[in-house]
Amino acid sequence: MITEDDCAWMREAIALARQKGTDPADTPIAAIIVLDGRRLAASVNQTEELKDATAHAEVMAIRSAGPEYGDMDLRGATLYSTLQPCGMCTMASIWAKIGRIVFGAGRHDVHSMYFEDRHLDSMDFIRDAWREDLVIEGDCLAEDCARLYYRPGDDVPSEEQGNI
Repeated sequence: MITEDDCAWMREAIALARQKGTDPADTPIAAIIVLDGRRLAASVNQTEELKDATAHAEVMAIRSAGPEYGDMDLRGATLYSTLQPCGMCTMASIWAKIGRIVFGAGRHDVHSMYFEDRHLDSMDFIRDAWREDLVIEGDCLAEDCARLYYRPGDDVPSEEQGNI
């Protein structure tokens, strides 16, 4: 169940994403990791800046949260993401033992270019994960988050689509 605290953290993630820019071409995805009400880490998507296909906001936040927390086991933490995590980010969350993922816009709220495979859904990764204690909840301020990205019907130039 999405709480007022979840909405507050998601508003912070939206503000962080907007710092990257307001153009969907900038891929302004943001993620925040919270444990016991404390922000451990926050990041934006940095794939273009670092020329690193794995530098998604969620992965970058996980990389920062471990040293901040003093352990790579982030059991009990919540990862907030402005966009439904892709398969890579979902699996990274599973390996980090994050307890809960809360996302804003879902894959059907945005253009398919934001997902590595148009026929797989990260929810499938959760259902098949080794850990049954991972909770994933979407639609937290979904419309506010979706405004950051290209929408399903937008005509996006193929050179801007990273997954084709």
